[in-house]
Order: sequence, then structure tokens, then C-alpha cells
Amino acid sequence: MTEKSNELSEQDKVTQASGEEVKGNESAAEPQASSAEPDTKNTENPASSVDSSLEVVSLEEVSSESISESPESASPPTSSETEEGEDHPSEDEEDHSEEHSDLSGLTKVQLLKLLKDKIHHGAVLKLDKLAHEIKAAFDDLVAKDTELALEKFKAEGGAEDDFEYRLHEEEKEFNKVFNDFRYQLNTLRKEAERQKEKNLFVKNELLNKLRELVDGEETTLSMGAIKAIQEEWKSIGPVPASQNRNLWASFNALMDRFYDNRSIYFELKELDRKKNLESKVELCEKAESLKDVKDLKEAIRQLNELHEEFKHIGPVPRDEQESLWQRFKAASDAVYDRRKEFFESQKEVFKKNQTDKEALIALLTPFGDFKADRIKDWNIKTKEILEIQKAWERTGPVPKEAGKEINKAFWAAFKQFFHHKNMFFKELDEIRAANQKKAEELISQAEALMENTDWQSTANQLVKLQKEWKKLGPTPEKNRDALYKRFKAACDSFFENRRNSNKQANTEFDQNLKLKQELIQKIKQSASGDDLSEEKLSGFVSEFNEIGFVPRKNIKEVQNHFKEAVDLYLGKLDPSGTGREDFLFRLNLNRIQSDPNAIKTLNKKEHGIRKQISDLENSITLWRNNLEFFAASKTADKLKDQFDIKIQKAEEEIDKLKKKLTILKEF
Repeated sequence: MTEKSNELSEQDKVTQASGEEVKGNESAAEPQASSAEPDTKNTENPASSVDSSLEVVSLEEVSSESISESPESASPPTSSETEEGEDHPSEDEEDHSEEHSDLSGLTKVQLLKLLKDKIHHGAVLKLDKLAHEIKAAFDDLVAKDTELALEKFKAEGGAEDDFEYRLHEEEKEFNKVFNDFRYQLNTLRKEAERQKEKNLFVKNELLNKLRELVDGEETTLSMGAIKAIQEEWKSIGPVPASQNRNLWASFNALMDRFYDNRSIYFELKELDRKKNLESKVELCEKAESLKDVKDLKEAIRQLNELHEEFKHIGPVPRDEQESLWQRFKAASDAVYDRRKEFFESQKEVFKKNQTDKEALIALLTPFGDFKADRIKDWNIKTKEILEIQKAWERTGPVPKEAGKEINKAFWAAFKQFFHHKNMFFKELDEIRAANQKKAEELISQAEALMENTDWQSTANQLVKLQKEWKKLGPTPEKNRDALYKRFKAACDSFFENRRNSNKQANTEFDQNLKLKQELIQKIKQSASGDDLSEEKLSGFVSEFNEIGFVPRKNIKEVQNHFKEAVDLYLGKLDPSGTGREDFLFRLNLNRIQSDPNAIKTLNKKEHGIRKQISDLENSITLWRNNLEFFAASKTADKLKDQFDIKIQKAEEEIDKLKKKLTILKEF
């Protein structure tokens, strides 16, 4: 500590108030606690679930706060009075520390148990003297046991110098308990000393604040600051005894200076008390009028507001305090009595509410096990359960003893449903995240293709990507539009480029249309001549396929005219022999190649041929199995011949189809 904090400054050395004067002020400021106590019976709540608007503020709180604001109560106690409270234990502590028990006649076990009980149930810092008394009594018993053991040892022929007393279990345990007690006591004392040093530092800081406040300019907040410092000073624990007197001397001297400078404040305070009296009388009248308010809920609400105002108005003249408080309390009790009567009359209503809520619980219970795979189903169930919740909230309170269990049962099922719903949406979010990743991959592929000029191949790839996009499941809602716009932009960019390119190619398509029309006329003219051959017709078909694309609007027309010309040529050619069917098949494949969807058509044709082969092979297997069942029949030979013919024709057809597959692979 510095000298400044230990010694009084010249300004602080003022006459301190006498102990009697301060004590007189304090006793005058002390409120009568009994008069401030509310009637707890009137504030009793018969049901835990009653409307919160029927709660009232504590009457004791209002009384104690309003009384404690008396200006005289802010006067600091004298140093002599405070020192006595700081340096000496309270009356209860003194009695406890001087506690004396008759320990004579107790055994070691009883003394051990007594010590344990005192340590367990008492304050360790107050047990030092008693613990030593128990220790002394215990040591006396140990000494007696030691003496008896020595006498016995000597009677049995032992030498006194060889004697060694062995402690019993209770003696070892007693020593351990006592030593633990001493260690704990020393620890607490050291901690108390450390705390006193901390308290000393804090109080010195408060003195510095108080000194600045007293020496500074006075404001309307000065009194509040002084009260705050007083309250904080009171709340701080003891300090080292050597510093206590100096601290209090400085504190009281500064407080005396403050109140000397503010003597006029008390005159103004008396005026405030009179104004406060008028305000509180008005509140009493308002509280008395609440007994005529029919709506009890509204009356309780207004009473709570009046209590809040009453609490914050401030003190009134002392001779009016008690009578004014009793008047306000009586008006409050009248409202409380009405509330008590209301709760008594509501018991049957509470029981009916309990029955209604139990029915709602039974209705809600199946929702706890509900599960679904669609958002729509969850939304429907959510609306239903929220309707049940509204019905629950509309239902009034239930008896207090049943309220906890009923609420627990309802909200457990309610929360279980929403837990399952949250789990569903959590899984859905994971699926959406996975779909977003797939969508981003498709976007990357589309963006890689959008500048490609291989129009047909790229268009097919983009169409395939578009089909895959349609198969995607849901994606995160916040990214859904952005993902689609990116994908669509990539596709649109390619097709826009292709359309621009097609405008340039339209001239070429028109030229191709003209060439194909001329070739069709050439085929028709050749069909009317004599120089007809399969090779020549195949050449016409190949030439037609090599010409290239025609305008989209003319595709079907050109294809139909081409088919008519080829059919006319075939009709005149009339190819015959074993190769006729193969020639016609090849010719048909050549014509297909001129179709823009040639690859798709060829794949479809190949699939159809393979299916025919598979069906015929299955039929052959079935027929051969059936032949085994005809052995015992009278018409077995006849049936066998019929099935053999079927099998032979099917095998021949399979050979033809396989040959077509071989031809198909060439294209």
C-alpha cells in the first residue's frame, strides 16, 4: 500500500460522526420487515400451467426497495461501529466458536465419530477449539491405553525400555482425520488472508473513486454514485486488521465531507418525499379500484403495473411509510383473494382440460412413427400436426400434479415427428448435394461441346446429356436455377452456332436436293431400258447416299421418290436365285444409310434380328423337350414328324437371320 492510501489527506481529516449519532440514523432508517411481508397465501398458484398474466410482483420486494432509498440510510457507519463488525465475529459465530461439549465418558470410537460429524456438518474455521478439545480427550484415552499396555507388558516379564505401543485402527484413523482437518483449516486461513489482501486493494480503489467524486463538481448523479460506492463497500469482505482502522477513517472522513457539501440535498429530498407520497396515495386509490374490475386477468395485469410503479417512485415521509404500505397491501390482497377464488372454481375446468389434452396426445402419438419418401407427404402431415398443436394451445391449463407428465407426453411425440422430418430432409439434402455434383459434371461436358463444329455428332451428344439432365433428381433449391441456366446456356450456344452454320449450308442442301432429284429421274429412266443389273442398282443407291443432306422440309419427299424409283427398278430387274434375299437386304441397308437417323435405325434392326433368333432357339428347345412326352402315345410318330419339320424350318430361318447379322455388321 502507498502512503496515500494508509494516511488521511489534509482534506479527509474532518470530524467523524460519533458512533451514537450514526447508530441513531441507522435505526431510524431500518424498515419494519414484518409490515413489508405479503400475504403468501393470497399469492398461491393452484396450477403450474395457469396463464402467466395472473403472476404478481413480490410485495416484500416493493416495500424493501422503496424504504431503503431513505437519504439517512446512505449515511456511512462510524469507524468504531464498523471495526467492531469487521474485527470480531458475530454473536452466532462467537457462540459457535465457544461451543463446548462434555467429552468425559466418551470412547475413542465415539470421539472419532464426533470429530467426523463436526467437520462434515460444521464450518471448519469455527471448529479449531472444539477439535483440539476432542483431540485432547482422545489423547488422554490413548495415554491410558498406553499405560495399561505397558503394565501388562511388564507383568508378562518385559522390560520397560523394550515396550512399544502399537496404534489401533481407530487411533490411526483419528490422527488422519485430525491432520486432514488441520490441513484444511490452514488452507482456508491462508485463502482468507489472500482474500483480505484482495479486499484491501479493492477498497483502496473505491477510496480513490470516492475522493475524486467528493473533490469534483457536483451533479445530479453524485448521490447515485455515492450510494453505489457505499453498496460496493458493504459487499466487500474483511481486510487485514492492521489496515482496517485507517481504511474506515478515510472512508468516513470522505463521506462526512460529501454530506456536509450536500446538506441542501436533504431539504430537497423532503420535498421529493412529499411528492412521492402524493404519487403513492394515487397508486393506492388505483389499486383499491381494481376490486371492481370484472376481468380478473386485466385486474392482475394492472396490479402488476401498479406494483412496478410503487417500487420505483421512491421513499415517502417516515411517519407515512407504514400506513401507506398497509393500505396498498390491503388493496393488493383484495385482488389476490379474487384470484384464489377463481382458481378454486377452475378445478373442474382443469380436469376437463386434462381429459381433452389426453385425447390430443392419443391423436398425436401415431405421428411419432410416421415416415415417408415424398416432401408432399411430410408437408401434409406437418399441417395436421400443427392443427393438433393449435388445439393443444387453445386448451386451458390442467391440474398442477398432472401438468408435467401431460406436457412431457405431448411434446415428446411432437418432437419425435419433427426429428424424423429433419432426418428425412437431411438425407434429402445429401441426395441434392450428390445431384448437384452430377449436374455440374453434365454442365462441364456441355460447356466443352458448345464450341464444337461437328454438328451431328455433337448434337447427338448434347441430346444425350439433356436426357441425363431430365433423369437427375432434385438439386439444392438455392442453386437449382443457376445450374439449369448454365446447362441451358451451353446447349443453346451450340445449337445457335449450328443454326448460323446451317444458314450458310442451305445453299449446299438445295444443290443436294437438285442432284438427288436428278438421280431419281436417272434411276427411273434406267428401269425402262434393257441394261439392268444388281451392281448398277447398288451403284445408284451408293451415289444417292453420298450426295449429302437436303433441306429438312424435303427429306420425306425425296426419300419417298427414291424408294419408288428403286422399287420400280427392282420390279423390272426381278433378281432371282439364292442371293436374291441377301441382295434385297443389302439394298435396304444402303437406303437406310441415307437417313439422318441411320445409326439408330440400324441398331434397332440388329436388335430385332437378335430377338427373332432368340425366340426361335427357345421354340426349338421347347419342341425338343415336348417330343420326349410323345413316346408313349399312339400318334407319337405322326406328332414327331410334325415337330421335326417345325424344328428344321426354324433352324433354316436362324441361319438366314445370322447371315443378315453378318451383312449388317458391314454397315
